[in-house]
Amino acid sequence: MLTLVIETATAACSVALLRGVEVIASAHQVVGRGHAERLVPMIAALPDQGRAPRILVDVGPGSFTGVRVGLAAALGLAIGWEAEVQGYSSLALLAASQFAASPQTTALAAILEGGHGEVFMQSFIASPLAPVGPLQSLLPAAALAALGQRPAIGSGVRHLAALDPGRTLIEALPRAEDARLLPPTLASLAPRPIYGRAPDARTLAERGLA
Repeated sequence: MLTLVIETATAACSVALLRGVEVIASAHQVVGRGHAERLVPMIAALPDQGRAPRILVDVGPGSFTGVRVGLAAALGLAIGWEAEVQGYSSLALLAASQFAASPQTTALAAILEGGHGEVFMQSFIASPLAPVGPLQSLLPAAALAALGQRPAIGSGVRHLAALDPGRTLIEALPRAEDARLLPPTLASLAPRPIYGRAPDARTLAERGLA
């Protein structure tokens, strides 16, 4: 089955067309902002304009706007193509890519930029690839303490490197084509956002004022 993969949860915007674990075509750009303007042309440039019976989209955590752009595109295309939509976590994708690049690694943490000076962090084991413990939003010092001696990968590791440059910290952004490395259990999440932390805005009721 062909799968269109959409990745917009971070500063990268990337897409891939997969047949099983085979990469038919892919594109990856570090855009910072402007995912909405880049994403549709990138999909259109894929073979058959990226049309596939299955769409796999990054549901977070990551950029609030980026996650929503990817989900909106995935759900919109699914209606037109009558395709199924499933999600995956940006952190799981990073973990899968690093385990593939470093087969001797048995455990690591994936760390992405968060909000308000924090980072999103989750730990994983390699065999079988699975999360160990919950997703957390932590200040860099707390994330460094929780990391222990394990390596870490992601866009948020630079904050830890500033505290302890001697650690094994690999700065990286998720790539859509690496979704081929995810086991089915991590590539079948519900297509709704994983924000990683509570929203800053609260209703009057939530603040006890109504």
